[in-house]
Amino acid sequence: MSTFGWIEILLATAVASGTPILLAALGELVAEKSGVLNLGVEGMMIVGAWAGFAVAHATGSPWLGAGAAMLAAAMLSLVHAIPAVALRVNQVVSGLALVILGTGIAALLGRSLVGQVAPSFTAAPVPGLAALPVLGRSFFAHTPLVYVGLALVPLVWWFLARTRPGLSLQICGENPRLADAAGVHVGWVRAGATMFGGALAGLGGAHLSLAETPSWVEGLVAGRGWIALAMVLFAGWSPWRLLLGAWLFGGLVAVQFRAQAFGLDVNVYVLQMLPYLATIAVLVMAARTRWHRLAAPESLGKPYAREQRE
Repeated sequence: MSTFGWIEILLATAVASGTPILLAALGELVAEKSGVLNLGVEGMMIVGAWAGFAVAHATGSPWLGAGAAMLAAAMLSLVHAIPAVALRVNQVVSGLALVILGTGIAALLGRSLVGQVAPSFTAAPVPGLAALPVLGRSFFAHTPLVYVGLALVPLVWWFLARTRPGLSLQICGENPRLADAAGVHVGWVRAGATMFGGALAGLGGAHLSLAETPSWVEGLVAGRGWIALAMVLFAGWSPWRLLLGAWLFGGLVAVQFRAQAFGLDVNVYVLQMLPYLATIAVLVMAARTRWHRLAAPESLGKPYAREQRE
């Protein structure tokens, strides 16, 4: 195979493998922009993967499965949103509890689905663009959920930077007292942003069980939720940098599967560790620099109690 052929395969695999991380990280970015830190992304993704596969298996429609995944994960996110926003509990503890709960629910309810077959998303090449050399196969010959992830990047950026609701959401994350004085209901905004983050995490999970590896097995998400959390930090809360970061980590996943084809004589366990070692490296670099602290929402992870007015 030619060099361009290998580049096409590597880029295509990176884009596809990076999609679950991109979707989950975009949702978490919006939630964090509102001031809510949700460490439960892993739990929401695994519930989304289970719900999506279960509904697609029952109905024969992967689209209904994707919708069910978003709904199930959004509902699960309320387990974090209500305590974190309404009851003002510690957001780190609440988010970690969500991981345990989501993992347990999916493991328990998904036992009967192991080994089952469900309809999955198939590649839908974009007419005209898919025939382009190198770029065509890399970016325009994927399943529909990949295109959804790509489309959400500019949409999330536009919403946050160019719309009044988006700016209000960001004020809730920077200065909730000021947002409250301007008539914004901080609690509702934060709860809505958390549910949106849950829905996208669920969609990322559905991509795993209905497109990338169309099946259901326990532990399918395999830590991608934690990588998505690290990606938000790595990107400095920017949707565009988040896209590049997701592709970078998707590329590391691609290397795992293509290493032998590339002639790389590397231990398989070392290859499997690559995305997680890169995640640790990202967190270490971020901790040693100031730029990520400047980009972080000022009130991230801080509960807000509305003052009672006489």
